[in-house]
This record gives sequence, C-alpha cells and structure tokens, in this order.
Amino acid sequence: MTAQEIRLCGLLLQEHFGEVVEKVGTHLLRRGAQNLRTIVQETNLSVKKCLCVLVQHGACCFTSGRKGPGSPTEYRACSDRILRVLRYPRYIYTAKTLYGDTGELIIEELLQRGHMTMSGTVKTVADRLTQNMEEGHSMDYSEVSSAFSKLVETHFLQRCPPVGGAGTSGTTAPAAAPSFPECYSVPHVSLIGRGKRQLVPENGEDQRNAKRAKMDTETHGDEGIHWQVNFERFHQHFRDQAIISAVANKLDQTSSEIVRTILRMSEVTTSATAACTKPLSANEVFRSLPASYNIPRHILDQYLTLLVDDPMEFVGKTGESGGGMFVVNLHRALANLARATVESIVQERFGSRSARIFRLLLRKRHLEQKQVEDFAMIPAKEAKDMLYTLLSHNLVQLQVNHNSLIDKMLLKCPFWVTVANLIERRLFETKENKRLLEKSQRIEAILASLQASGAEPEQLSEVEEMISAPEKQQLDVLKLHVNKLDSAENQVDETIFILESYVSSTSTS
Repeated sequence: MTAQEIRLCGLLLQEHFGEVVEKVGTHLLRRGAQNLRTIVQETNLSVKKCLCVLVQHGACCFTSGRKGPGSPTEYRACSDRILRVLRYPRYIYTAKTLYGDTGELIIEELLQRGHMTMSGTVKTVADRLTQNMEEGHSMDYSEVSSAFSKLVETHFLQRCPPVGGAGTSGTTAPAAAPSFPECYSVPHVSLIGRGKRQLVPENGEDQRNAKRAKMDTETHGDEGIHWQVNFERFHQHFRDQAIISAVANKLDQTSSEIVRTILRMSEVTTSATAACTKPLSANEVFRSLPASYNIPRHILDQYLTLLVDDPMEFVGKTGESGGGMFVVNLHRALANLARATVESIVQERFGSRSARIFRLLLRKRHLEQKQVEDFAMIPAKEAKDMLYTLLSHNLVQLQVNHNSLIDKMLLKCPFWVTVANLIERRLFETKENKRLLEKSQRIEAILASLQASGAEPEQLSEVEEMISAPEKQQLDVLKLHVNKLDSAENQVDETIFILESYVSSTSTS
C-alpha cells in the first residue's frame, strides 16, 4: 500500500470518525496485523472503542493469532473498505434515483452505522420521513419495509455474515458473492405502526432519548440478523451505467436503451466477475423493452445487428435460437472504457501529438522508434522527446504491456494524491470559516423553529438580517468553492473506478 493511499485513508477516517479513530486506523495500515496489547503500547490511546467503530463499519477485521490456538486475537485495517467512504455520496444518490427518498435514507442509515437490523432501520427511517412531513401525516412502517425488501431483492443490501468468534474474520468488507445461503433472505418482521415525530430536545433530553432507545426490549422477530450495504452490487450498477452512457455517446439513445434492458434483465443473475451477461434472446429483449419506446420488432433486429457489428463490441451474439441470443461483453466494454480514459488523460497532460503516439502504441503493441516516427507522421526529434516524456511518466515501456500499464497508472499517477489534496483543501476552507458556518446554521435552525410555530413575516425578516450582506457574500463564495471541490472528488473517483474495474476484470479473466 502506497503512502498516498494511507494518507487518503487517514483523511477519510478523520473526517467521518474523528482523530482518535484515524490514529488507530493509520497505525494498523502502516504496521499490519497486531494484537490489542501491541496496539495500546505503540499508540498510547484508548483503543477498544476505536476498534469497535472500525469493526462496526467493516474497516477492520480480526482473526486468531498467528501463533496458533489460544494466541491473542489480531486486528488488521481494511484499506479497500476505508476507501469506499469516498463513494458514499454516489451510493446514496443511486439509492435515491432507484427507490426514492425511502431508499436513500435506508442506505444512508446503514452507511452511517455500519450495520443494523431490519426492524431498527425501518423504525429510524420512518421517524426521519415523518419528521419532514406536514403536521398530521406520518410514514407507515410497511412502506419502509417494502423499500427495504426491494433493496434486498436487487442485492443492494445483504445480511452480515455470521461471526463465530476470533477464529473467523469480523465484519469485513462485503464479498462480491453471497458467502452463505441466506445472504438475501428477508426474515418475517412483525412491525406494525407509523413513524413518530420527534420533539425538539431540551438540554440533555437527546441523551436520555438515546438511553431509552437502547433499553427498548421490544422484539420483532429479526433479533441477531444484521444487514449491510453490498458495495459490489453498487459497483456493478456504476459499471452498467458507464457502459450505457458510452453506447449512447457512440451510437444513440435507442441503442443505449436496448443495452440497458439486457443489463437490467441479467443484473441479479450475472456475477460481478463474469466476462459477459447471461445470453438473452431477441424475443425476451423485445418483450422487456419500455413501452414508451414503441420499437417495432424489425427495427430492434436492426439495432441488435448494428450493436454486434460495432467495432467496440459492447454486444455479442452467441446463438440463433429465439431470434438470436445476445450478451453484453462486460470485460471488452471495460477495456474500451479504460482505454478511452487513459487516452483522454494523456491528451490533457501531454497534448494531441503525444496522444497520437500513445494510441498508436496501444494499437500496434510493439514499435521501434523509427516506426513510431513514420506511422505517427511526427519529426524524429519531436517523437523522441515525446516518447521520453511518456516513458518518464510510466505511460509507455520499452516493451509495452497494456494490462500492466493501467496498474502502473493506478499506483504511480497522482489519483490518490489529487483526492487527498482536494479533501484537505475542503477541510481547510471549512475550518477557516467555521464561525460563519456555525452562525448560519444557528440562524437556519431559528428560522425553521419560527416557521413551524407560525411566526409572522416581520419576525422572520429580523432573524434573516442577523447575517450581514458581506457575510452572505462570503457564504456564497464558500459554498461555491466547496461544491467545486466535491465535484472534483467525484470526477477523480469515477476515473479511478473505471481503471480499477478494468484491472479487476483482467485479473479474473
């Protein structure tokens, strides 16, 4: 693991769990597996609660000691799981897009708490939705339970694997495939009622409410069954969306809708590491197309032929039964997406001529310097300088290997540095304007309270005037900067995701 990845993991842990958890997490990332006594001696911190937080969120796993039975349990930080925190906003937004506000809050609660029971999640989400409804309205538990079941049916949620003690791994990052038969089995939960509206707590009242919640002994039939977010399923959805977007840009919207239909029909039956989707006949695709598109059968056949004959080879034909059997070539699609991403990076950093040389080397695999000059139609001196620049940045080798090239880009190009710098800058901007942000939040809370109690417009305007015009302008500038930094983080993470998915596909093929 590189120093920049450890730095980024530390920033993510600090932002989401605090400084003490960050120190314990980065210590484990640097030192590897250690037992509790060693961690305490080397960090001089209160370690137990930190390890509980990390294990709860799958950022740390525990195994029996390396010295054999009876040796102290050892803890190891899971860097891949910590880096998933970067994608929390994408997970939540995807759930909102697919399943509305209820799905969004279910995923948000599970990400915030690591894992929960179904009944606990349903109650918490119903209460939060009721809080935002008009007076006299509330959310029924059955509606939240239905959304929860749909998320499980489509494998966005899965049961936490049973933990048998120190001899097994703890709540590690979810596996790509279910590791036990009941992974996606929803238990029968006896939960009848509606969400409750929380009153504004007075001083200390919120702590008493939390204690009452912990002492709640009501049973619902799902005790001991905890659920977690299935990150691999979300990544599969991101991959499918990238393929659909690429087809829409290359051909047209109708072609992308046909590919979307094939992917949707096989999203649960296709494993995350499969080279292609399950074969589907043209008849099945035709019956499953959205009615709004109203595509005649002969037009569908023409589109399928066009997709199969396209040089990108996103869609392949595997048989003739049922009007033809078709699959989406997942690994080939990822290779094309990764190639386009790398070519775009080279062009942005080194110019169009260097990108021309780079594309030429990818296509021909091996070329001598004289051949590069001739094929790229670039003068010898310029070609030599460009090749040296690409070589010094680990973008080409003296013997080019496309697979190892993407690996080197992930390891040595400044993706992790960029994300870490963006997070540090965002935290710095927030810290520098902490007083102003706290004042703005207090005023917003007062306004919300006055509006709920039916205050007059004059009162509201008086409260709004507590922030001066220069302060409002400063807040607007701060929000603009933070939004730009957040957007940049997401864009860099999307690039990392494409390259990681390609590397993963080549390692499993």
